[in-house]
Amino acid sequence: MVTTAGRFDAVIVGAGIMGTTMAGLLARLEPGWRIAVVERLPEAGLESSNAWNNAGTGHAGLCEFNYTPQAANGSVDISSALAINEQFQISCQYWAHLVEAGGLGEPGSFIRPVPHFSFAHGPAGVRYLRARHAAMAGEPLFAGMEYSEDPAVLAGWLPLMFGNRPPAGPAAVTRVGSGTDVDYGALSRQLLADAAGRGVQVSLGQQVAGLRRDDRGWTLTARCTDTGARYRLNTRYVFLAAGGGTLPLLQQAGVPETRAFGGFPISGRFYRTAKPELVARHRAKVYGHAAEGAPPVSVPHLDTRMVDGRRYLMFGPYGAFSPRFLKHGRAADLPRSVRPANLPTLLSAARSNAGLVAYLVRQILQSPEDRFAELRRFVPDADPADWELITAGQRVQVVKMVSGKGAIAGFGTEVVTSAGGSLAALLGASPGASASVSIVLDVLRSSFPARFAAWQPRLRAMIPSCGIRLNDDPGLARQVRSHFGWVLQLD
Repeated sequence: MVTTAGRFDAVIVGAGIMGTTMAGLLARLEPGWRIAVVERLPEAGLESSNAWNNAGTGHAGLCEFNYTPQAANGSVDISSALAINEQFQISCQYWAHLVEAGGLGEPGSFIRPVPHFSFAHGPAGVRYLRARHAAMAGEPLFAGMEYSEDPAVLAGWLPLMFGNRPPAGPAAVTRVGSGTDVDYGALSRQLLADAAGRGVQVSLGQQVAGLRRDDRGWTLTARCTDTGARYRLNTRYVFLAAGGGTLPLLQQAGVPETRAFGGFPISGRFYRTAKPELVARHRAKVYGHAAEGAPPVSVPHLDTRMVDGRRYLMFGPYGAFSPRFLKHGRAADLPRSVRPANLPTLLSAARSNAGLVAYLVRQILQSPEDRFAELRRFVPDADPADWELITAGQRVQVVKMVSGKGAIAGFGTEVVTSAGGSLAALLGASPGASASVSIVLDVLRSSFPARFAAWQPRLRAMIPSCGIRLNDDPGLARQVRSHFGWVLQLD
């Protein structure tokens, strides 16, 4: 238990995948530091990192259309997909190092091999997927990506989707056998246990209620969620990885870099089934393309999930809305976040993102029949009796001024550093969990520029490709992929 006695070198707020990654990595780089993790829930990884609050996809740019936009001339930009793939491979190398060092449990407890597919239908969709495959398959990181429009091949790859599909126009699929399914909640708990074993002080059920600068760094006011008892922590460095709870703390601390930032909470719902006959016919994560006029956050996907040793299928997302910034937050979170400094940003974003707002309204008002029809585009013979509708986690999209207009950032993780690097915070969402190690390295580089060079040998020992673009070094790419694939039992 963290107490008021003494000072800390670093305090990490939040025990999701980002906070626990930072805790363990920083403890390895600076074993003499006093480090604390403060989490308001009784366990790590219960908010956005929880298995049911995200799709569990090891986002590697393999199947998600969002990361490969098509230009007006028909060409496909794959730069974001390449960057995300590099980031995920950084994560896998670090996890493999921890497994070899005994810092994590059996790999199958948090990561499993599941092929990733992209699914396109209609003439325009098939043309896009064909161009996407042509652009990606020649890159070293995407070597081995398969493409087919043959109904027999598609039925062999995805029997649940294509085994009983009536003729309905052209369809195409790409397949990558090296995809993964990741339980980030289970991984967060293992990472936190590893950090605690290295001397990191862990306080669960403790909420940070205040944050302010002092003459030696930062003072955090925390309270026990069970007893209400309050105490203070003093530290030289603060890392805010509290998901939707980060923006209110930044506002309270008066961090100038985020004065005009706002937050737009988005919830989501998914259909879920554990019916053995269905689960047995679909071992895949399949991403489609958003409907005409729908925002990128609406991209539908049908995923195999393994949670607590049991296999499920999930389909979604369906847009929903709650004013809470966290799934276990308060209904007043959104109105309390509106300040004079960010009100112009929020009003501008409401005008320039009317399409997203309209989409959410349509989703909320959607009838059960129309909602289930979306699933039948993937599984034509789906039976409503086999599927249940569940609510996933909350995401707070960053609202900021971009080119003079308020913008709701749809993807990516915003890294904020302030006060000479003594405070760092993460805002945003997907694909943060998959890129967690890479993002934490970026935070450390910006927060501790003088120390980072000295850390490089230790980082390279844990992450062989650290600082190297794998796509530019096919030999190293094959080497690291072979090693972490063997250690993490992905082959």
